[in-house]
This record gives sequence, structure tokens and C-alpha cells, in this order.
Amino acid sequence: MKILSGTSNLKLSKNIAKNLKLKLINTNIRRFADGEIYIEINENIRGNSVFVIQSTSNPANDNLMELLLVIDALKRSSAKTITAVIPYFGYARQDRKVAPRTSISAKVVANLLTNAGANRIVTVDLHAGQIQGFFDMPVDNLFTTPLFSKFIKKKINSKNLICVSPDMGGVARTRALATRLKADLAIIDKRRPAPGKSEVMNILGNVKNKTCIIVDDIIDSGGTIINAVNALIKNGANEVYVFISHGVLSGDAAKKIKNSKIKKLVVTDTIDNSKKINNNTKIEVLSISSLMSEAIKRIANSNSVSDLFN
Repeated sequence: MKILSGTSNLKLSKNIAKNLKLKLINTNIRRFADGEIYIEINENIRGNSVFVIQSTSNPANDNLMELLLVIDALKRSSAKTITAVIPYFGYARQDRKVAPRTSISAKVVANLLTNAGANRIVTVDLHAGQIQGFFDMPVDNLFTTPLFSKFIKKKINSKNLICVSPDMGGVARTRALATRLKADLAIIDKRRPAPGKSEVMNILGNVKNKTCIIVDDIIDSGGTIINAVNALIKNGANEVYVFISHGVLSGDAAKKIKNSKIKKLVVTDTIDNSKKINNNTKIEVLSISSLMSEAIKRIANSNSVSDLFN
């Protein structure tokens, strides 16, 4: 087993390799003056099972293209198997047609990864679970619920917790966390008048005098989550914590969160946001490296990955 890192999240890759007591494959990844990507693998990987770690976060197209070229280079170097470890799977929000003449971008990405030569996909909290069906290969979708549950039990001192789903689509994720915490469940009923915008219509459940735990997979501009937090406070919640798997944090999202009524935003390091959240005391980053390294080890040894979440 060998580990290769792309350039999107080198810090996470190094932590995973350290946990596995491995060195990253010596690779030369650089950009030409015109923006084209050059990949060169500087060691023998013939007959090895290789895990490529690369989030397809912003800049999504560059990071995706880099991943495809790395997979192709590994295939041409006679790697035994190639597992694409994609902590944040870009384009996952475009998983279906929302208008008559639109592309299903997540399916296009799945086709590209398959045709490039990947044999398996490992990712974290896919925005839509059905994306696994876009691949004709094994897909391991890891969950952040155990990580968040452990943090909440250790750091949030409240016996009056309630887990809140920010929309109907996130109920299963929120219920899984609520079950681990033995907490109640509430749901925010919202509508989207336009992409990236949302309006809270109702809150299903009693949040008065409670510590609310919002859990979701992605925070992008931050507007939707901040609207949800404001609605919960308006309905009598004492304080609101937000737990998000992928901190996309586009534009001035970090600044908006700093000025919001959010008590604490906790994200994982599937996306490297070290520059964006520098000195922002409201945002805390949990490393997912231990979970990912354990999953990689289990895959390499042909052991169960799902047992990690039982």
C-alpha cells in the first residue's frame, strides 16, 4: 500500500500518511505557464495498491483535472489498484436535473474518474447518497457523525440538547447524531427562491430554552445556516452550535459567521481553510485524518469499513 497526495489538501494527506506510518509517494505536480498541469511520479509503484488523496474543492476544476491526471499516471505506471480518496467530492450538489436542459454534473465526474482508471472511491458525507450509484465500482462514503458526537459529549456542557436538521433532506444525518446523543430532533422547513438563498418557513419541534445543534454536510456562503440560527434564537433557543462536514466557506462566509449569533461553528479538514479562518475564534476545525487513515487501512486489509460506524 502506498499513499499519494494531490495539492488540494497536503496537510490532511501528511496526517493520514503519518497515522499509517507511511511516506507519501515522491511526486512532481506543477503547473505550466499556461495553466496546464504536469504530473510525474518519481518512484516505482508497479504492482502496488495506491491511494490518491485529493479534495475537488475550490478551484474545483483544477483539482479535479489534477486528480484525473494522477490516476492516469498511476495506471500507466502499472499500479495494481488505484483508490481515489476524495474527502470533499466537488459537484455533488449537481446530482439531478433541476431544469429541463441542465447537466447532471456529479454523473459526469463519476464517468471521468471511472474512465481515468480509478478502481474504488472513498469520500466523506456525500451531499446526495445516491451518487454512489453513479459509479460501477465500490464507493465508501464515510460519516462524520462519530467525530461530532465525541466532540459534543466532551465540549458542550448542556443536558438540554436538541439536534436540528436545516432542511428535510438532512433529517437522516441529524437523526443519526441525535440517536448517539440521546437528544430530541427538530427540523427547519425552508424554501429556496433562488440558488444560494433560503427562507425559513417553520420550525418543526420545540427549541425553547434549549441548546441547538445544527448538523449539515456543507456550508458555502453561510447565508442559509445564519438564517436558520436566527430563526432558532427567535423561537427561544438559548444558543446554537453548528457542525458541518465540509467548510466550503465561499466569499466572505467566515466574516459573516464571525458576526453572527452562532455560538461555535465546527468543521472538518476535508477542505484546507487555514487561510480563510485564521484568527476566527467562532470556527473550530476537527481533523478527519484518523477516521480516513483507519478506513484506508481496512480497505487495504480487506476488512469492513462499515464497522467503523456501528
